[in-house]
Amino acid sequence: MQALRIHDLALHALGDPTRREIFERLAGGPLSVVHIAEGLPVSRPAVSQHLKVLCEAKLVTMHKNGTRSMYQ
Repeated sequence: MQALRIHDLALHALGDPTRREIFERLAGGPLSVVHIAEGLPVSRPAVSQHLKVLCEAKLVTMHKNGTRSMYQ
């Protein structure tokens, strides 16, 4: 049942065009929120919220690099 839940979370996460764009940007390698947000029509806090959804769906991971959070 857990696999179905993660599958549903992934489909929900990628159903939003902004999250799909973020997901595609991360295909090129790890980025910080500042770099992910460049050129997107949403604020950095909104990008952070989208990243939270992508992380919960296990589509994106975050690790610390000094004081920066890097997503991939």
